[in-house]
Amino acid sequence: MTPLLPKQNILIVDDTPDNLELLAQILKDEYRVRVAASGEKALQIVCSPEPPDLILLDIMMPGMSGLEVCRRLKANPDRRRIPVIFVTAMDGESDEELGLELGAVDYITKPISPPIVRARVRTHLALYDQSRELERMVRQRTRELQVTRRQIIRRLGRAAEFKDNETGNHVLRMSHYVRLIAEAYGLGPEAADIILNTAPMHDIGKIGIPDTILLKPGKLDEADWRVMRQHPVMGAEIIGKHENELLETARVIALSHHEKWDGSGYPYGLAGEAIPLEGRIVAIADVFDALVSERPYKKAYSVQDSLAFMDGQAGHHFDPELLQAFRQALPEVLRIRDIYADERGALTDLDEAGKEES
Repeated sequence: MTPLLPKQNILIVDDTPDNLELLAQILKDEYRVRVAASGEKALQIVCSPEPPDLILLDIMMPGMSGLEVCRRLKANPDRRRIPVIFVTAMDGESDEELGLELGAVDYITKPISPPIVRARVRTHLALYDQSRELERMVRQRTRELQVTRRQIIRRLGRAAEFKDNETGNHVLRMSHYVRLIAEAYGLGPEAADIILNTAPMHDIGKIGIPDTILLKPGKLDEADWRVMRQHPVMGAEIIGKHENELLETARVIALSHHEKWDGSGYPYGLAGEAIPLEGRIVAIADVFDALVSERPYKKAYSVQDSLAFMDGQAGHHFDPELLQAFRQALPEVLRIRDIYADERGALTDLDEAGKEES
């Protein structure tokens, strides 16, 4: 006898207990049903290790509205594909249009009709299953291509190091730091993995900087800095624009990792959230590793002094919320720093590094 397939998970979100009970009664025979009485609780369930297969979401809720829950869900790369059906008494076309623009797949209006609820849920679960199977096949067929792209990114990142005066394992350490910061900030494993694998390209533009400036033993003068500040633009031009998320993220990081939260960075003087999230994360990881590492032109600062300096740059150089995430990840950051200390010898591959870490 063929074993029964596990029931699919439905999350019902509504601040009214009667509505939760009604929808749960309609669906409980066919599905595993979980309920949340607030948007905040719904997002916790969505980000859990066992996310729902479909969400029935009320719009009008105190605190975080259903529209805001949907917006945040669709901003999470690891959860954005979960279908959302709004269950609402709102019947204006503008409300429906806004919800669909945010990524909802359908609307069910109150008062609720049980046959309609069951039919809509069944339809969108079937579509979601088809979508996931197609994505699985695409991932399988493109995995080799992605591996090749990652290897190219890593090797180009190493090429930039050979031109610079930074020490051997810098790119490995800061790449793992950005993954830890991303995870502490709340990004899922897919997004964290992308930034881990693209961070090594952050300084690829230094290939275009003359050695007389890049390897200068003393401090750079203003003329030198005018040239040096062009390396983010050079890096972005080397990588080029791409539809592929991996390569496009590498380009964004190369271009934005020297921008500062208060707008005093370069090359474009972007400020606040106008700076791409990936660039803001890499800025923290890059500066921390530079501070605690010895360079030909400086001694290594202590971790305590480095953290004090970075805390003083919250809201100036660094995104304050990301700096808090960095602080949260600090124990693992320091473990990575010890594993890939320069005196242990250079590791040239992130896959090899992963073996060392484990």
